[in-house]
Amino acid sequence: MKIRNRTGSVKIEQQMAPMIDVVFQLLIFFMLTLKIVEPEGDFDINMPLGAPVQAAVTDADLPPLRVRMIAGEGGQLQDLLFNEQSLGGGPGALDELSRQIASSISALKASGGDETVEKQEVEIDPDYGLNYENIVYAISSCSGKIENGRMIRFFSRIRFAPKRPAPN
Repeated sequence: MKIRNRTGSVKIEQQMAPMIDVVFQLLIFFMLTLKIVEPEGDFDINMPLGAPVQAAVTDADLPPLRVRMIAGEGGQLQDLLFNEQSLGGGPGALDELSRQIASSISALKASGGDETVEKQEVEIDPDYGLNYENIVYAISSCSGKIENGRMIRFFSRIRFAPKRPAPN
């Protein structure tokens, strides 16, 4: 076996520049991929109750506007009732619903202002076999309309009536 002579000592230096480059690249990578998520609405705060204002309209004071949709043969709209008042059937009834909603908005604004309109709720009660296009059109009629290229908002609080059992 041959043994090498180690008389000359060679000093090995570590290169610091590539190591610093890698560290900075990792730092930048983790900084750019970090997503800060703020808790939404999860505040454990108990606020004191204020004195009730007599003139304010509460949700309990406003009964919902009821839209009842009765299905005919083949899922077509046979009859449309707005607050128990018949508006007829077919596409003309849906147009009449839009006019009735607009007049209800005017009456609500006259009696209580925009705050009353924001609190008003519309309840849609469609029959089980009704075509979906009629339900979508009723929702559109209750939520607003486009006039002269501008969107006019009606009601934003729209809900469906509780489910009734399906006919046998």
